[in-house]
Amino acid sequence: MPAIKINGVHKHFGALHALRGIDLTIEQGEFFALLGPNGAGKSTLINILAGLISPSAGEISVMGFDVQKQYQQARQLLGVVPQELVFDPFFNVREMLRFQAGYFGRGRENDAWVDEILEGLGLADKAKANMRSLSGGMKRRALIAQALAHKPPVVVLDEPTAGVDVELRQMLWEFIKKLNREGHTIILTTHYLEEAETLCNRVAMMKQGQVVALDTTSSLLNKFSGKHLRLTLGNVSLPSGIEQLVRHAENGIYTFALDDMAQIEFVLSALRTADIKVLDMQLNEADLEDVFLSLVGESGKDAVRSVS
Repeated sequence: MPAIKINGVHKHFGALHALRGIDLTIEQGEFFALLGPNGAGKSTLINILAGLISPSAGEISVMGFDVQKQYQQARQLLGVVPQELVFDPFFNVREMLRFQAGYFGRGRENDAWVDEILEGLGLADKAKANMRSLSGGMKRRALIAQALAHKPPVVVLDEPTAGVDVELRQMLWEFIKKLNREGHTIILTTHYLEEAETLCNRVAMMKQGQVVALDTTSSLLNKFSGKHLRLTLGNVSLPSGIEQLVRHAENGIYTFALDDMAQIEFVLSALRTADIKVLDMQLNEADLEDVFLSLVGESGKDAVRSVS
């Protein structure tokens, strides 16, 4: 039985077609990344998964339970960490977690798990602190703890490290990796693509309400293997002959996808001939950011068609 099964999901908001036939299967125990630019439909899909909004068409199930027809059973098996810092200002951290667990039928016998969450997320010394007195980073930790309070087998993390410091990010990922090793299914959305590359086994990339790539992280990187030359040139018109090598261009920074090292001199020679000055130059192996830009960036329209 898959952890998440999504079949033909569409969502309309008036004239806006936000989701356009999403099909995804996420197996139990996976560490799965859901990536895409703002407006791609990730949050809409998560809201449908959590039962907060209804799909216009299609079905989603959590551990075999339909999120619309069997909402209570499906929601019991799911923990969602939202992007927004939404909390009850009248409870301390431990009280909030106890109430959250209580909503799902877990009482005092759940306290050992709550203690483990508090310790794992560095909140043990804040257990009696009122939620409104916490810093932004501590509130973020508390919201992650809240999503885990009823010990769900499937956890959705929607931009969990947005705006947090490096120490919290490292602590969070150590704890989440531990949960994943213990069998929890983790679904992550993030704009920190190095996180997805390091942590996730499989990746789905969305663009304009559609999944444009779905594969293992290693396979996606292999499809876009090679050298990437990043040149800072300013806003210029590139000479003919090297435009077809551009994988992505933004704010005067051009990324060239190279099949072999000889093309470096070809690009630089063309720029010298055109009297275009190179302000900065970097040569890197292709990474998940390059794949992402190729698939969802304006310069990646052809790549979207070929991979999807």
